[in-house]
Amino acid sequence: MTANIPTPVDSALVGDLWPATHPGEDPLLYGHVAMEPKGAFEARSVQTFRMVYTVGRYGIDDTGGIAVLFRFVGDQGDLQTTDPTGYNYVTAHTNTGANIRLFFGGTSGHRPWFKALTAKLHGGYLKEGDQIVIVFGDTSQGSPGMKMQTFCEAGFEFKVVADVCAVGHYVPLPETPAIAIIPGPPAIWRAVLPSLRRPGERFQLGIKAEDKWGNPSHLAEGTFRLEANMTVKGLPETLEYRKGERALTIENLSVAGEGELRIKLMDGDTCVAQTGPLLIRDGKVSGYWGDLHGQSGESIGIGASRDYFDFARNKSFLDVTSHQANDFQVNNAFWSYLNELTVEYHEDHRFVTFPGYEWSGNTAVGGDRNVFFRTEGRQIHRSSHALIEDRSDLHTDASDANKLFEALKDEDVCVYAHVGGRYADIKLAHDATKETAMEIHSAWGTFEWLLTDGFPLGHRSGVVCNSDGHKGRPGASYPGAAKFGAYGGLTCFYTDELTRDGIFECLRRRHHYGTTGCRLHLDVRAGIKGGGRLFERDPNHFPDTNSWDVNEVMMGDIVRTSDDTVELTIEVAAHAPIERIEIRNGTEVVELFRPYAPKELGSRVRVLWSGAEYRGRGRQTTWIGRARFGGAKVTGISKINAWDHERRLEQTGTDTVEWNALTTGNYGGFDAYLEDESADGMFDLSCNHGAIHCKLSDIGYDDTMIEAGGLERKIRVFRLPDVNPHDHVTHKVTVPLAKGRDNPLWVCVNTEDGFQAWSSPIFVFDE
Repeated sequence: MTANIPTPVDSALVGDLWPATHPGEDPLLYGHVAMEPKGAFEARSVQTFRMVYTVGRYGIDDTGGIAVLFRFVGDQGDLQTTDPTGYNYVTAHTNTGANIRLFFGGTSGHRPWFKALTAKLHGGYLKEGDQIVIVFGDTSQGSPGMKMQTFCEAGFEFKVVADVCAVGHYVPLPETPAIAIIPGPPAIWRAVLPSLRRPGERFQLGIKAEDKWGNPSHLAEGTFRLEANMTVKGLPETLEYRKGERALTIENLSVAGEGELRIKLMDGDTCVAQTGPLLIRDGKVSGYWGDLHGQSGESIGIGASRDYFDFARNKSFLDVTSHQANDFQVNNAFWSYLNELTVEYHEDHRFVTFPGYEWSGNTAVGGDRNVFFRTEGRQIHRSSHALIEDRSDLHTDASDANKLFEALKDEDVCVYAHVGGRYADIKLAHDATKETAMEIHSAWGTFEWLLTDGFPLGHRSGVVCNSDGHKGRPGASYPGAAKFGAYGGLTCFYTDELTRDGIFECLRRRHHYGTTGCRLHLDVRAGIKGGGRLFERDPNHFPDTNSWDVNEVMMGDIVRTSDDTVELTIEVAAHAPIERIEIRNGTEVVELFRPYAPKELGSRVRVLWSGAEYRGRGRQTTWIGRARFGGAKVTGISKINAWDHERRLEQTGTDTVEWNALTTGNYGGFDAYLEDESADGMFDLSCNHGAIHCKLSDIGYDDTMIEAGGLERKIRVFRLPDVNPHDHVTHKVTVPLAKGRDNPLWVCVNTEDGFQAWSSPIFVFDE
């Protein structure tokens, strides 16, 4: 059952700085630990574990003790000692009767072991052979037990450290009790296609079943029919999915002619999954999907880096990936190993990898950057050696972002700015020759401001979205029950070939767009009637760059024209109905396009909350509220971006919905389906950030809104058609151009099921 579970992390590859001084030479003298039960446990199941620490030769003096450490990324239940009937209740005692005090802190340990349960002696001591017994999820007084984390991990560790001399100095024991977290039963099937290929060009179909928390389940099985709306060369009629599989890939598929391909996974007469659209279209480029930003257990995440690459290729069906560990935790052994992995997994025209790392300087010195090398064997320039014992290469560090760009000036490299725990300060540091894109969505949230802050500064950056995932699932990064409030993002790269050269050329010309995790097709072009001059690279920084006369340009292009307007053509083909498209010139919304007319509105009311507190680490906004649809009956609700199944979002009466939600710059909410609306019905919404009181009939095409301050905190309420059939639209709009500055022309797409997509801007300027 555990054959397909990822392998544990090699400790030699972990920048994990434990104390250099120990009480004695032999760690066995500090005691040893055992725990029951052992084995594999289902994600988010409720369990009880009994850990026994046996005191070693040194004993433990009064105020000494042990601590059990857990990784930062784990979203298992927070341990507590106050409610014996609640989840995650933990107790401790000694076999001698010595008094033990327990304390759990979510940030009281050290990276990556931030979560710490400390058991300290008070008013006594222990000698060799005495025991401390800790029960995690103690059910003896009514607790259901301890909640396991929502994602899989081969070696979920209970890391034990001991302060045997009562000096406040904890050292690790040689044994580390560990269990395996495995998937639950299948809850949903997924069928995944790319979004753009040319006739005759090969592509793959990915099939998997996920449990309720997004883990590919090894418990799925069945015989399915594959039903396509076009003739697909190489596509079998039936598919045998055997128990124990976590995903299947059907490769070397192709379609001879143009069209829009969708494939259904059929169980008898029931469609259990349907792909998004794959456009087969003649043209210069195809669209390749990537998640280039995530970490594994060698740094702050979980799982081994090899399993990270395997998941990206074989379980989320990506075309492109990179591993981005925090530089101050990347020891030289791990940097060398990562370079070996990218060579091993790279395959032109099938799966492209890039060696790279995350430069993780504090915001005060420039903030987070992703560094991608075209080739292996390059020097890593860290922001610091904070968790690296080997100090021999300190001279290679780049202590601020400007020094990083200086160190990279002669390298074949691309850089992204992003927002994680730290956020990038692009006003302090930006090198347009290297930093070609801004990551505006990840599992940390949505950050359009990172791109738009650059517009008045003259920055010409593209849009990317990635997961920045820490849970070993690049390309399919669910937030689980943690404060990562969003599903991880994806980037689609427009290039003529799936090679490192092709992707790098795409990056340098910004020919890509990002989504919050879906694989919709997005094409944005600008028609220039009077003609324009297209530049291969930014002429402000590459004065000798190639240029051409053109009448049309694509997303990411930089073009000069004397025209007063351009005509934008936007095409979106999505897996779900399209709710709206914002057409923007910089931060200005030129047009808000909806594919349906006001007369098509029905009895479906949408309530959305969004935004963040501020730009830093504590950006999470909590939304606690209630909406009452007075004079109507709510027949049901549909949740939007409610990834944490344990947060409250439920109908609590015939006309009432209540919620306790979290946003980190992204958005969530629900649709309420109404019946028997009275003409004088009232809508009442109250939450911790404001209130709306209006006639139910006044909720219509346009947003009724609460502006809640913070960073774009707001609640929007509007009405939708009962059925919206528009999942493929083409729209044209004439956009006036401002003179004497850049016109960054870009779009934001919202689908009804809560996903978003952003095009890289077209940068238009005058003579």
